[in-house]
Amino acid sequence: MKPAARPDILYLHSHDTGRYVQPYGHAVPTPNIQRFAEQGVLFRKAFCGAPTCSPSRAVLLTGQAAHTCGMFGLVNRGFYLRDQEKVLPRALQAAGYETVLSGVTHVVRDPQTLGYDRILPTSDSGPAAAKAAAEYLAGGSRRPFFLDAGFFPTHRRFPELSADDDGRYGLPPAPLPDCPETRRDMAAFKASARLLDECVGTVLHALDETDLAANTLVILTTDHGIAFPRMKCNLTDHGIGVMLILRGPGRAGAGEAGGFAGGKALDALVSQLDLFPTICDVAGIEPPAWLQGVSLLALAAGERQSVRDEVFAEVNYHCAYEPARAVRTERWKYIRCFDTHPTTLPANCDKSPSKEVMLRHGWGQMPRAAEALYDLVFDPNESCNLAGDLRQGEVLREMRGRLQRWMRETDDPLLAGPIPPPTTAVVNDAHDIDPEDVLRRRAKGES
Repeated sequence: MKPAARPDILYLHSHDTGRYVQPYGHAVPTPNIQRFAEQGVLFRKAFCGAPTCSPSRAVLLTGQAAHTCGMFGLVNRGFYLRDQEKVLPRALQAAGYETVLSGVTHVVRDPQTLGYDRILPTSDSGPAAAKAAAEYLAGGSRRPFFLDAGFFPTHRRFPELSADDDGRYGLPPAPLPDCPETRRDMAAFKASARLLDECVGTVLHALDETDLAANTLVILTTDHGIAFPRMKCNLTDHGIGVMLILRGPGRAGAGEAGGFAGGKALDALVSQLDLFPTICDVAGIEPPAWLQGVSLLALAAGERQSVRDEVFAEVNYHCAYEPARAVRTERWKYIRCFDTHPTTLPANCDKSPSKEVMLRHGWGQMPRAAEALYDLVFDPNESCNLAGDLRQGEVLREMRGRLQRWMRETDDPLLAGPIPPPTTAVVNDAHDIDPEDVLRRRAKGES
């Protein structure tokens, strides 16, 4: 039995899952994730720092806002992390951890630059990555490990529907109309979630078969909301709300006391910014000075009812430039757009049957408000903008102030004007409909 001094860390993450898994109450069967939630601590109000893939993951791995760490867009479209030294794997490596990757990171082109001692060879970021991670766990480790296992199944394209995937009796996500196309699209997502659940189950089963489980902090999360219109790439809760479940010990040397256990479901506001300092707290590592989050250990232990009264999120580039910032409290959400494009930007939405439905009904011409204020008690779907309601003037001023303060404190470059893309970036025009429109133009030699 390994001494319970410095815990091992298993970081499981997925693409585009949001909170659409069983323990969050959705009709998406994920029995392995459900079982894991019943053993650990589930955070019901966890939010990402940016509802686009690479920026969100950079927030988690750096413990900084996306604009602070300089991750403004997708790595596969030519954006890059400004400082690859200020990342979680390197901090753990310096503390004596063996850092291991299985599957996808989607933060840098070469994961080796993030400080991984080992990158496990895999043929995919699904079952093969899960198997490789499980084999690593079964093989044992001579020092504490940080195993990063990234899974792709809930990213589009979704798998083909089987006989068990019947869209006739399901519901699409809340922001979408209920019609055959959206129901079938959601059935396809459920099929992808089933595959993700199998991947998670493979790794957790392997861990539980070892003598490491009791002294391993396991983190399960995703980058942002699901890849449907008005969700992924949006600053509403449908875009920034994420699953976050932790299981494992408390502070190093304290055994399981005060750790993440017991099947708790907590309603406190938390951000993925908080995971880096939480890991430092559990592992007994001095947190780097650059971190912008707070440890969640006191929440899990019941020592505090909350650790923050606001969370922030941002969008810069996904496929097209769409600079926006948001602040959320328990009651209110405020979103500000910093460009002048008057309508939605469909290129920032992945191609899907649901998107086709929305476009047929004029979604691409829908106006986009310069700022929005939502009452999350009476309008949880954020569909009624109160920014122009004079009765909410005081709330609007307060939320504007919160956002401006955060932008100043984090040196947001958007305060000085538009954020230019790097010369390596591929960026869609604001009028594009499909993310691939820019690639088609380039193939034809057009600008």
